[in-house]
Amino acid sequence: MKSLKLDAPKSLSQRVLLRLRQAIIDGEFALGAPISEEMVAQSFGVSRTPVREALGQLQTQGLVVIKPQVGSFVFTPSAADITALCSFRIIIEPRAAEFAYRHDRAGTVAAMEAAVADMKEALTTKDNVAYGRADSALHDAFFAHCDNRYLVESHQLVSGRVAALRTNLSSPIDVRTPASFDEHRRLLRWFERGDLTAFETLLTQHITNSGRTYAQALKVA
Repeated sequence: MKSLKLDAPKSLSQRVLLRLRQAIIDGEFALGAPISEEMVAQSFGVSRTPVREALGQLQTQGLVVIKPQVGSFVFTPSAADITALCSFRIIIEPRAAEFAYRHDRAGTVAAMEAAVADMKEALTTKDNVAYGRADSALHDAFFAHCDNRYLVESHQLVSGRVAALRTNLSSPIDVRTPASFDEHRRLLRWFERGDLTAFETLLTQHITNSGRTYAQALKVA
């Protein structure tokens, strides 16, 4: 297992949580993979207590499944889970984008432009992890600028799982083909122009296509 460096002066359990969460999102732990408390503690250079606390919090975020007397594992979504997740996104993302446009159009556009630029760079370097992070950043921008705490909290329920699915399942495909990148550029264009009807239509199609990609990739895995 690769060394997992800690940073940021937060509480120890919070630092472990953030680093372990990113490791799952970035695919350092594959979907369904076991997570050994002892190995993680040794890699982090901490005791098992903050690792255990972090795993408990990650379970509430849906990223980890803890099986008593068995162990902890990265989540593995079913086809039904993916369908429900995408349906939830189709409900909340267009509304967050609409609020973001009204509250902070310029800030949202700037964040989307930066994400698209990062996606383009990741395509050039064929970096699946960087592409997944940039993809997440674009969608997260709607919630970062929507000025509605309830939409933000709703998004936090699924954001980690969606980000992990991107890195593990769709990013490897997206980096090889331009379809996803083109959709994101078009989303930026419709949002910037203020055509929120066309934007929502494309976003719904994009999320639906992502769900099909996740489901197909799980069958192959």
